[in-house]
Amino acid sequence: MTTAVAESRTERAAVRPLALLADAGLEVPVLGGTRVVHANLDLAASAPALATVARTVADLLPWYSSVHRGTGFPSEVVTELVEESRAVVARHVGARDGDVVVFTRNTTDALNLLASAVPGDVVVLDIEHHANLLPWRSRRLVVAKPTVEETLAALDAELAAKPAALLAVTGASNVTGELLPIARFADLAHAHGARLVVDAAQLLPHRVVDLAGSGADYLACSGHKAYAPYGAGALVGPADWLDQAPPFLAGGGAVWRVHADSVRWHPSPERHEAGTPNVLGVVAFAAALGELEAIGGDARVEHEAALTERLEGAVAAIDGVRIVHGFTDAPGRVGIVTVELERGSVGLVAAALSAEHGISVRAGRFCAHPFFDRIATRANGLRASLGLGSSSDDVDRFAAALASLVADGPDAVYHRTDDGWKPVADDRPRPRLLRSTRR
Repeated sequence: MTTAVAESRTERAAVRPLALLADAGLEVPVLGGTRVVHANLDLAASAPALATVARTVADLLPWYSSVHRGTGFPSEVVTELVEESRAVVARHVGARDGDVVVFTRNTTDALNLLASAVPGDVVVLDIEHHANLLPWRSRRLVVAKPTVEETLAALDAELAAKPAALLAVTGASNVTGELLPIARFADLAHAHGARLVVDAAQLLPHRVVDLAGSGADYLACSGHKAYAPYGAGALVGPADWLDQAPPFLAGGGAVWRVHADSVRWHPSPERHEAGTPNVLGVVAFAAALGELEAIGGDARVEHEAALTERLEGAVAAIDGVRIVHGFTDAPGRVGIVTVELERGSVGLVAAALSAEHGISVRAGRFCAHPFFDRIATRANGLRASLGLGSSSDDVDRFAAALASLVADGPDAVYHRTDDGWKPVADDRPRPRLLRSTRR
């Protein structure tokens, strides 16, 4: 990295966090016995709770009770909250009249639920996260082209050659951050008599989502990507396929009546929500979406664009580092930058970023192996991802540390284990968070 580039970066206006997250100001130990403020650049994997969401959950805990069939006042309160949360999710994603919101554990759970209900083939691109690649029972894989335009043409040819029930696409790549034009994919699917499902795991935290406006049929999403890491997600879309499918789980809450030799099941969403629901997760998810609405879509885009430009510019200036891309004409991107190194191990660099600098990133192929294998030249990549709690200081710290590690290597000695690279002498104390009553 040249001196001119470094000076140019420091002269830019500072970008502050857009919202307060639960990990704000968290200090983590680094090798040598000191502590630094954590720089979290692994938000694409899982995001800390918004501080407002954490407070909502704390306020809810004393009221926690059984739902839907309880007669106590706390039961009435939490039942109303769960159903209010369902309405919040529907509103936030632009659901249409008649769409249902089925609460799940996460995006993977939601897509597996839909896979159990699809009455035919599913066409999917090779750019997908494994959550949108593996669940489909009758899958037809199309390799994406260098441009979105060519990719749409390839999908058009595939759907014209043989009918399919569903086209499954990501809203934003978890590898490159590149956005896809959802409305055009929806038009293409509908022109061939298919429906469209959008994996919105990466899209929802960064952009305004509108099912009705885009024409997409189904949407799958996770709370833990959207600042509500309490174990809830959702599948949103038309009820007809879901009502014809067997219950995703068989059990209480999904039934009208059970006899010794027969069962009458509820329609969706109850049909696929057997068992005690994750009340805390559902309410936290709705609270996070409400906070995203309060912040506003334009503010999120502006904040993220400034940081992404700063991050990409700084990383591109480092010798021996290459940013990976999937398309040359993507209509935009969310705050994800993935790089590969000309030499050395990205796993070692990621370990040293954490152990020596207090910076969290992700190394690997990001549960998108076919896509990464096609666009990269090395076995693994290094991903830095941004969010509401990110700042220019986080970006600058990461860029400086990465440049140093690429040029000179780590200061400490590391060894490779089954769990990745670890310092040979790790003196970082672990916090005591799980306190047992047993000695």
